This record gives sequence, C-alpha cells and structure tokens, in this order.
Amino acid sequence: MSTTEADPEFTTCESGPEGLQILEPRLVPLGGLRALNVRRTLPQRARSLIGAWCFVDHYGPDDVTESGGMSVNGHPHTGLQTVSWLFDGEIEHKDTVGSVRTVRPGEVNLMTAGRGIAHSEFSTPDTTVLRGAQLWIALPDHERHGEARFEHYTPEPISLAGARVSVFIGSLMGSTSPVRTATRLVGAEIRIEAGATVTIEVDPTFEHGILVDDGRVTVAGAGVGQSELLFVQAGPATLTVTAEQGPARILLLGGEPLNERIIMWWNFIGRTHEEIVEYRNRWQAQAFGEGDPGAGDLPYGTFPADWEQLIPAPPLPGGRLKLRP
Repeated sequence: MSTTEADPEFTTCESGPEGLQILEPRLVPLGGLRALNVRRTLPQRARSLIGAWCFVDHYGPDDVTESGGMSVNGHPHTGLQTVSWLFDGEIEHKDTVGSVRTVRPGEVNLMTAGRGIAHSEFSTPDTTVLRGAQLWIALPDHERHGEARFEHYTPEPISLAGARVSVFIGSLMGSTSPVRTATRLVGAEIRIEAGATVTIEVDPTFEHGILVDDGRVTVAGAGVGQSELLFVQAGPATLTVTAEQGPARILLLGGEPLNERIIMWWNFIGRTHEEIVEYRNRWQAQAFGEGDPGAGDLPYGTFPADWEQLIPAPPLPGGRLKLRP
C-alpha cells in the first residue's frame, strides 16, 4: 500500500489505565475520486513504533461498488517490510521481483523492500466487500540494504476456550510463522466469542499493540473500540482481553524495541534526509525518466509488463526531514 501523505497531521495519544495508551485513528483517503478510506493509527506524533511495527492502516468493511475497492498502481518502498492481512475480500499483489499473488482472508503477504522494490495492489473483480489491515515493519540498520523478497503463508488457526488465534508473524501460544523478519516480532489475529475472556502469554520484553477490527474489548481496564490501537509497554508476561457484549476480532502486534531512530517519508524509510532525497530521485528517474536512476539503472527492480501507470513521488517538504523519536 502507498501512503499519499508527504507531511501528515498527527493525532495524539490518550492515557489509559496503568500507563496504557489508546491511539485514535485518523481518516486518510487512499486513491482518487472514489477513494478507499483507511483509518491510520500508527505513526502518531507521540508514538512512531511498536517494536519495529511503524505503520498501521485499518480499512473496511468497504463496498467496492461504491469506492472502487483497492486500486494502488506501481509504487516504491525502501527499508521496510509490508504485511497484508485481510478479513474480507481479495487483493492481487504484483511486484518487481516477479511475484504475483492473491491474498485472501486468513493468509499473509509479506514483502521485504530492502534497498528497493516496487509493487501494485488491486482488489480482485470478484471482491464485493473489502476489509483488512496494511502494516509496515521498519528494517533495522544492518538489514535495510539487503535484497528484496516476497513471502506468502497461510497459518493454521489454533482454538482456545472462547477464542481462535491465527499467528502470521513470529510465535505465539505454540504456533510459529515461517515468514522471515529481521527483528523479533509477533502478529496474530484473535477472534473472541461474545463475553469471553482470553489470557494470552506474551514475551515480556516486547512492546505490544492491540488493534480492534470488530467489536469492543477491555484490556487491563482500558476499553478499546473499533479501529483504535492500544499500546502496551514492555513488561507484562500476559495480556487478558475481554470481548464486551458481542464477539470481537483483534490484531495483536508486538516486538522487541527497535532502539533506532528512523525517517519515514512517503513510502521510504531511511536514516538521513539525504537518503530519502536519493530514494525519491531514483524512483522518479526509473519510473518517469527524470534524471539518472543509478544502482544499475533499475534500483526498484523490473516493472511488470502490464503496469500502465505508476505513482509519482510527492514533492519533498521545504525543510529537512527529521528522525522520529
């Protein structure tokens, strides 16, 4: 997924019980006149990272006959991994390392950008309702200049009393995903029956975020509603989640603190203003013939033959880009 915000406004965090933070979503249109509206909770001005998770978009349920669904032409990424997880509908992913894959509910697409990749994402013609989450992971400094790659995985759900868990990143509750990340992370969908309480054993060295897709939950006295993201600092060895009134569906995201400061602008993650300028210039040169792209003339890989349109990078802001805390 591409973000259209070059210089976004940020919302603030609300303090919750025991130092928990509830990150409120803000609405961001994705696309043109018939935009798919996404609800973005990360990054925030007060919080840029949860572990190495650096970007959380939640969307749907979206009637694609009204919005046109997801229609994101070829665009670049550097220094990150993208994670696509769906609740309803289908999306076709196509990238410049030759991957063509349809992601469906209960499956994960993980794309590692490394030093440069480009991809497109379109909801399939059979999709009538689209609902899901698009997530980014910041690569640590020692991994961010590596080779681009793509992985797909379908986790086998595990059943607990009152809950069903699908682990798509890392390890949780005896289930382990084989997709490769550069730092220790966890990502899981958890469906909780109405009124049920589930206690999840977690790594106490991880920071965690709980994104509510559907319903409303309570965690350590904090009530969390649809599209809100609850941040839980490192320390607890368990998280207890209760579905209020009706059933609930959440994403549990977590990881060891990255302990690195990053610059995230448009679809690029770097460490200096100059790096971001270089990434932008390379994209504009390869995609639109604006100058010399360098890096063997194809810094973002070989474009698929059927890509008819590409997304241009927005203008850089007037001042220097700054590292996020």
